[in-house]
Amino acid sequence: MSVTEVKQTVKKRSMMNRAVIIISSLFVLALLICMAVSVYKGFDLLKPDKKTINETPSDYGINYQDIDILSEDGKTKLSGWVLEPEGQPKITIIFSHGYGENRIEEGMPFLSLAKELLDNGYRIITFDFRNSGESEGDMTTIGVKEKLDLLGVINWANNHFEEPIGLLGVSMGAGTSLLAAAESKDVIAVVADSPFSDLHKYLKENMPKWSHLPNFPFTPLILNTIPLLVNIDLNDASPINALDKLQMRPVLFIHNIGDDLIPYTESEKMVRKHPDHFSLWLTDGDGHVESYSQNSEEYVKRVNEFFESALKTQ
Repeated sequence: MSVTEVKQTVKKRSMMNRAVIIISSLFVLALLICMAVSVYKGFDLLKPDKKTINETPSDYGINYQDIDILSEDGKTKLSGWVLEPEGQPKITIIFSHGYGENRIEEGMPFLSLAKELLDNGYRIITFDFRNSGESEGDMTTIGVKEKLDLLGVINWANNHFEEPIGLLGVSMGAGTSLLAAAESKDVIAVVADSPFSDLHKYLKENMPKWSHLPNFPFTPLILNTIPLLVNIDLNDASPINALDKLQMRPVLFIHNIGDDLIPYTESEKMVRKHPDHFSLWLTDGDGHVESYSQNSEEYVKRVNEFFESALKTQ
């Protein structure tokens, strides 16, 4: 090989090495950018802006009192209301709101539903999960730690009132209600409106709806980095895996067929676990947590009948 050929070979190898370095550097840079975006978006999802509580039960002519309750974690103070019926209550029903909402759950809305249930002799407790409304906490964990909040409210109600306890939750609050009821024998029945069946699986399939980012590479990056950074296990929020502890208690699942955020098939999967004790009302409408607003009269009738039936078994 001539000197010229040797020089050309060395030059080619040098150019190839530079190309490899440049490509590798761009790949690493792209990965770092994707990770940074994923971490930013992940934290953004865990820290939704708190909505203002812009109405009170008195706006609906409801007698109520302000309450402060300690989450079962022993450190997070939660704020809420006890709404009292005119006569002796038959049951205390605890409302649990959805992600990014608070004790009034405007999309439902909770106070309108509470007014109708109070007329049937039910006491209502509605409260703010951590990092919502006027409660303490700086992070929303979509059921993982909210379960502890709800257990704290259940314990508070059990210590203050003699009546049985029922739960009614929507979206994140529905999944959380199932998780908490599975760990509390004080709960006699649950209404779960538009729940997810398993948080990790749900987010794995639906993260782009929340992050507004392409599924790959952002969904796996978010799901694998954020839980480690904030020390939570998404598998702790798996209502479907907790249902065996609820199989002897009634659960009414409610879901809109046209729910584009959490598919109604999430509820169907859970009902199939124990169809002898679980029931499903599929409403023929569109939107997430819209069953009450679109079918208010039938909604109240079914919820009343459900809790009345549960009370008869006590």
